[in-house]
Amino acid sequence: MKKIVSFFGDQSEIFCELNQRAKEYAASLDMEYRWIPQNPFSQEEVIRELQNADAGIIDIEPYGEPIFSQVKDSAKLLVRFGVGFDKVDLKAASRNGIAVARTTGANTTGVAEMALTLILACKRRINTYQARTKSGQWLKDIGHEIIGGTVGIIGYGSIGRRLARLLSGFDCRILAYDPFPKKEVMDADGVELVTLEELFRRADAISIHVPYTKETHHMVNRETLGMMKPTAVIVNTARGNIIDEDALYEALKDGQIAGAGVDVFAQEPLPADSPLLTLENAVLTPHVSSQTVESLWNIYKMAIDISADFFAGKGSPHILNPDYADGKES
Repeated sequence: MKKIVSFFGDQSEIFCELNQRAKEYAASLDMEYRWIPQNPFSQEEVIRELQNADAGIIDIEPYGEPIFSQVKDSAKLLVRFGVGFDKVDLKAASRNGIAVARTTGANTTGVAEMALTLILACKRRINTYQARTKSGQWLKDIGHEIIGGTVGIIGYGSIGRRLARLLSGFDCRILAYDPFPKKEVMDADGVELVTLEELFRRADAISIHVPYTKETHHMVNRETLGMMKPTAVIVNTARGNIIDEDALYEALKDGQIAGAGVDVFAQEPLPADSPLLTLENAVLTPHVSSQTVESLWNIYKMAIDISADFFAGKGSPHILNPDYADGKES
């Protein structure tokens, strides 16, 4: 019987319930499932547990040579609980013969719904209204509707496409920029493929859905923010370093753009002295876009399914380093 150890989640009631459900589901596939939450993360404990497991379900902490070199004789698969894998050293994993996969698409609806929520909150100035109401100020500002407006989606993968579909009832024009566009998909969805500059200049709201890479580092910066309309808002549910936070702060403080909804940050938790926390026109959340019961269960189930297929020799399109079997770098 293959053994899976999961390091994701905290000791809250909902995670206890989800992990019990995951244990039962894994058992139905003839696999043993153990949950060892990492709060805080302990590399030593992770190594010890992976030395007694065939697969691991991992969170956002760094995984590289120091871990892989010590677990390579036992754990042959690591599945990222989520989509981002920028803190996993894929070359080191391949050198040690360890496959790394991610649960692409499992949290699509949760993240897309959160992006839409942040767009609406920013356009209608919910943060400002809430702060004033709580302080006893009955002061009203004038917001903007997104219905009939133009929404720009940066990265038209599964989440970007889901957001476009959620917006279909809002009578919006949808623009999309993608470095590897599937134009036939965009045409079928009624989405206009544009350049990044055109998207920043035309959109009333922008939502980011690209992975974090050296190419997307600070993709949103002083120059691109300077292209936006003063009534436009920008939302990030992808990865923090895609936005230059200093440039974003200046653009919000100076009223260069109307608002921003940010769920991911360059440093997490967001430092208490971050200037973003001083702004009424910034809606800030603690990396919770995929934190719904539905999305979390989808991720657990998919991680277990990936493991079952892997050990059955079926392979998986979700493996990020297909050269792992050669024991060499990609």
